[in-house]
Amino acid sequence: MLLFVILFVMAEAPMSFVSEAMRASEADDSVDTDTVLVDTTLVKGAAAAKIKRDTTTMDSIELAVYKHNKAVDDSLELDSINRSRKNGIDSPVDYVANDSLTYEATSGLAHLYGESDVKYQNMELSADHIYMSLDSSLVHADSRIDTTTNEPKGSPVFKMGSDEYQSGPMAFNFKTKKGLISDVYTQQEDGFLTSEVSKRGANGEMFLQHGRYTTCDDPHPDFYLALSRAKVRPGKDVVFGPAYLVVADVPLPLAIPYGFFPFTKSYSSGLIMPTYGDEMSRGFYLRDGGYYFALSDKMDLKLLGEIYTKGSWGLSAASNYRKRYRYNGSFYFSYQNTVTGEKNMPDYAKQTSFKLQWNHSQDAKANPFSTLRASVNFASTSYEQNNLTSMYNPQTRTQSTRTSSVAWSTNFSSIGMNISAGMRLNQNMRDSTIGMSFPELNISVSQFYPFKRKKRVGTERWYEKISMSYTGTLNNEINTKENLLLHSKFNKDWKNGMQHVIPIKANFTALGYITLSPSINFTDRTLFSKVNKSWDAVNQREVVDTISGFYNVYNWSMNVSASTKLYGFWVPSRKLFGDKIQAIRHVISPSVSFSYAPDFSAERYGYWKKYQKTDANGNVTMVSYTPYSIGAYTAPSAGKSQTMNFELSNNLEMKVKSEDDSTGYKKISLIDEFRLSSFYNFAAKRQPMGPVEANLRLKLSKSYTLNLSGTFASYVYEEDSLGNIVESDHTTYWQKGKIGRFQGISQNLSYTLNNEKVMNLIKWLKGEKVDKKNKNAQRDDDDDDWENDLETNVDRDMEKGKHGAQRKGGDKAETDEDGYMTFQFPWSLSIGYNINMTENRDKSKFNYKTMRYPYHFTQGLNLSGNFAISDGWNINFSSGYDFENKKISMTTASLSRDLHCFSMSCSVVLAPYTSYNFSFRCNAATLTDALKYDKRSSSSNAVQWY
Repeated sequence: MLLFVILFVMAEAPMSFVSEAMRASEADDSVDTDTVLVDTTLVKGAAAAKIKRDTTTMDSIELAVYKHNKAVDDSLELDSINRSRKNGIDSPVDYVANDSLTYEATSGLAHLYGESDVKYQNMELSADHIYMSLDSSLVHADSRIDTTTNEPKGSPVFKMGSDEYQSGPMAFNFKTKKGLISDVYTQQEDGFLTSEVSKRGANGEMFLQHGRYTTCDDPHPDFYLALSRAKVRPGKDVVFGPAYLVVADVPLPLAIPYGFFPFTKSYSSGLIMPTYGDEMSRGFYLRDGGYYFALSDKMDLKLLGEIYTKGSWGLSAASNYRKRYRYNGSFYFSYQNTVTGEKNMPDYAKQTSFKLQWNHSQDAKANPFSTLRASVNFASTSYEQNNLTSMYNPQTRTQSTRTSSVAWSTNFSSIGMNISAGMRLNQNMRDSTIGMSFPELNISVSQFYPFKRKKRVGTERWYEKISMSYTGTLNNEINTKENLLLHSKFNKDWKNGMQHVIPIKANFTALGYITLSPSINFTDRTLFSKVNKSWDAVNQREVVDTISGFYNVYNWSMNVSASTKLYGFWVPSRKLFGDKIQAIRHVISPSVSFSYAPDFSAERYGYWKKYQKTDANGNVTMVSYTPYSIGAYTAPSAGKSQTMNFELSNNLEMKVKSEDDSTGYKKISLIDEFRLSSFYNFAAKRQPMGPVEANLRLKLSKSYTLNLSGTFASYVYEEDSLGNIVESDHTTYWQKGKIGRFQGISQNLSYTLNNEKVMNLIKWLKGEKVDKKNKNAQRDDDDDDWENDLETNVDRDMEKGKHGAQRKGGDKAETDEDGYMTFQFPWSLSIGYNINMTENRDKSKFNYKTMRYPYHFTQGLNLSGNFAISDGWNINFSSGYDFENKKISMTTASLSRDLHCFSMSCSVVLAPYTSYNFSFRCNAATLTDALKYDKRSSSSNAVQWY
């Protein structure tokens, strides 16, 4: 033990010598740190190397003691280093300077010049001049003045996560994440914030003094809110104290004591700020204000309200829902209580109205065997007249019909059965008539071949071509007025019944070219009520008794048709027509059919009855009627039918050479279809021959098809015994060698012209090649803007013409080959013409020489267009002329101007009533309801423009 203690003391002496040697060496090797960069770690390492002992000369005990003391010294050294860094940075700092980098050893500051950049964790600072302390976490940044332009260059830009700030001189602590910033500029959602002095907190909040808030992205904004002080929580909101509006650097006397702007990007609930304005007949208002409920990721709800100073008010609820790969839809309900005039005055009126919309569609992947679809668009007659938005939309205001439907269907593919149920509602907005069918139940079995062998051997036999199908429907419907629908009685006002239809048919080929198609149709109806009619001779009126029960009515018919196709080709002479035209093909498709149906008014069926009518003069007549006339389905018509139908269809095409087609040829339709059809009823006692119907379809271009149709009556006019003009029962025009009497035509023609079409036409006339690239794609894009399933009275061609003027390339200016800006004046004009030609059946205008009525023409011309005067200026207009009434139809015009940060629009209605609507508002969504001015009139005010 004594020996061990002695060895331990002896081993302790050299270690003391080492410590003193290290301190002496450090003193000797010290240099002036003012001019030389010093790495303290390297210095200590060099001193230790100088006094490092040779461990090869130590014995085992001495070596063990040396290693023990060395570990203790290393631990103490690390503790010292940690103590020195407890207030400094704790992660690597990456920095770079484009110009130069200097270090001040006495102060521990590093200066970075020229496009400098410092990165620390998720923070990045860029500036022309940055200086920072390497022993702490402070960093300063500033710009420098460019001597050539005398403008600041390399202003500091600070990024931290998703936040970015542009500023003047700034100081920032990487450790505490606090900073003091001058002339800060940052973007928050749609807005831009600037301030003279800003302080950043540890949680990212900004405290601004003498700040500005604007939605204008120009460095010198057109307008801004001058904020005395504000607190900004990035991505959340900004709350500010007293503020006033400045427009074009002119302070306006519009101030508020405090304000709040939300910046949240998350899906959340919140208040909806109302819009304000005034309307002449209802006064000042607050509209479309309420609350938005973020119910879930699949559904939301928006509750809005409106109130007017003269007593009108309204409520609305809107919801959207979507479940991916399952279904999606929307719901809207609005209720309005409209008060016009002054109370206790003759013009005072109070009216309630509502509107209900529901759209639902099911994804095809959700269930291939069952679907649910809904398209409900129902509104009371007065809703669009009272709705402020619809008041200045002529298409919505003048819409005369609305259609709603809800349908559910499921199918059983294994047996070919389909079951569907639904509801239909047709609404006439002019006379408030409603036609409703609820419920509608349909069961159908697709076509099947009952006699076809499961394993066919040899050729197909004739009876295997016989097919059958089945359709069964149950219907319950009513036609009534809007205000009587909820007060109707099911057994009295509603019509109901069931129907079953079973067609049996087959297709055979005769003589190799003729297709024969015989068929038999059987229809059965089940009705739940019938009527018995009689004549009350005393009161001279018809007496109708309604009897409830189950009643069955059926009918059947048979038909056989024959059709074929005849082809004719003509190759033009190469000497006369050249080799451009290859051939012309003419296809004739004649068809003849014969149908037979017995007379179901015979007594054995019991579907038709008679009662004796004795008038006041004692004249006795027999009146025929059917007891089954009040249900959803009626009895078969009276009279036998033995009808022969004729039809002749023609098609004419030409095949020409074409360089645009990959095959080298293309087909041109000369006459897409020219069809003539008529019939003859051999069982009819009067007028057995039907009129001749003619239809012509011409494909004038890929996007435009002209359809013409007309009817030629077969029987001439003649006078009866009382001098009335009636159609003859037997004498036809054909018997007199004349063409049938043309009864009239109804045709709508429309076309849209724009600057591109006119320029292409000029190029084509000059013989230049027209660039047709992307033409079809552009047409498809235009069609995508319209919902094909939407029920509307809007003329799509006319609406496209109103918005058809568009500039290419967005805001980019196009230049010609000389570098000058090309002149552009986009415009679009749609012209619509409708003509209705009918016989004027006024007896006083009948021509007894020709035995013909004169024709009456109803014509209308519609115009709509759009043209852009320059970038930002757009003018839309629509009008028309009624040639019969010699009056201008609905005429509207609108002017819109994009003022960068603001938008100005003015729309006027000039006919048949006069009104105007002027709006000036901020473009940004956050301020559009706050910074705006609306002025509008009412259609009932009849503003005098001239």
